[in-house]
Amino acid sequence: MSNARQTALSILVSCRTGGAWADAALKSKIQRDGLRGADAALCSRMVYGVLQNQLLLDFYIGAFCSQRPDHLQPPLLEILRLGAYQILFLDKVPDHAAVSESVELAKLSKRGQAAGLVNAVLRKLSQNKHSLPPIPDHEQLRYLSIRYSHPRWLVKRLLSAIGPEETEAFLQINNSVAPLTIQINPMKTTAAQLRQELTDAGISVLEHPWVPGCMELSATGDLTALPAFQNGEFFVQDPAASLVAQAAEIRPGQRVLDVCAAPGGKSFSAAIAMGDVGCVTACDLHGSKLSRIREGCRRLDLSCVETVTADGRIFRPEWAHAFDTVLVDAPCSGLGIIRKKPDVRYKKADDLFALPVIQSAILENAARYVRPGGSLVYSTCTVLPEENEQITDAFLAEHPDFSREKMRLPQPLGDGEEQITLWPQRHQTDGFYICRMKRHP
Repeated sequence: MSNARQTALSILVSCRTGGAWADAALKSKIQRDGLRGADAALCSRMVYGVLQNQLLLDFYIGAFCSQRPDHLQPPLLEILRLGAYQILFLDKVPDHAAVSESVELAKLSKRGQAAGLVNAVLRKLSQNKHSLPPIPDHEQLRYLSIRYSHPRWLVKRLLSAIGPEETEAFLQINNSVAPLTIQINPMKTTAAQLRQELTDAGISVLEHPWVPGCMELSATGDLTALPAFQNGEFFVQDPAASLVAQAAEIRPGQRVLDVCAAPGGKSFSAAIAMGDVGCVTACDLHGSKLSRIREGCRRLDLSCVETVTADGRIFRPEWAHAFDTVLVDAPCSGLGIIRKKPDVRYKKADDLFALPVIQSAILENAARYVRPGGSLVYSTCTVLPEENEQITDAFLAEHPDFSREKMRLPQPLGDGEEQITLWPQRHQTDGFYICRMKRHP
């Protein structure tokens, strides 16, 4: 019995029944079960693969199962999904191995006739893998939802926002593997030096096509074990997030407030843009998350960052009109980072309705900390207008002392944008929104 499959099953059940996030569950349970090397990689591949293709897998399982997939109780459905994913997507796993290992998982689950059902369904799937039933394509919404395993409400929302071609491109790229991207710490090294050091360590390095100081890595192994990482020569951050400090035009000597700072990437970018001269106040509601920021600052040798436990919705009088730049990376639906967190797509639409209220409250409060003439930068890692443009539109309608301000961004974004939404299929970044606003003197 493969420990990788047992661990993967445990994670998928936790996600379905306990509301666990796959990335956190993978990290903890791979460590708990002592998986290394190929087993750890297989476990991760299966978990992410099942989540990326869950609705499609259920469609094919349903074609060969006498029961509807959504009527199957945990862990039976998760066992079938794991087996189906291996048969349909993992060429290096023989079908007979995928079937037999799944049957063993069912036997271990002690659910009566589960092993027989798993064996029958997966054998039929294997026998018909080259002549699978077609996904009905007469209804575009249903077809896209099943084909790319995104909920119908999200597909419908995207179709109305960006049209069918862009929607399909967005859904398709969400099921791909996001590159591991890093930002150079120019206070420690240069792009040429870091590229050579990483290449010498056997890592494949590509410069991001248009975001300066950003590199895409592959074949990294344990990133934290690299001398370049330990020496603080880079930190992990998506290219889109790195643009926030650039959009804000942060300069040495400024006083900057990062309202929702964890895990710290934007605070690091701000401190580097300042040449570590000035002050960055990094806040988060959860004090436990601030330890990661302090650890990152020590590694990157940044001394101008201070951490404070604070609720972004609650006013602190001592901060009134005290900051040159205030960054608000608001809590959001995360629909721009589905490539990295595939289970984000399965959030219920109702769960997202409360987010704009929270986002508006944080932005409203954070604005009180901006000095006259200072900048307020609002950002999210989602692509929905109701969490982005509609939030800033509503804020500006109530605050005539603020207005959108043009941002200086690299090509292909160009200068002159006052707000921008980045899309993975267009820009090779996470889905991300940035808006810069200025407080009038």
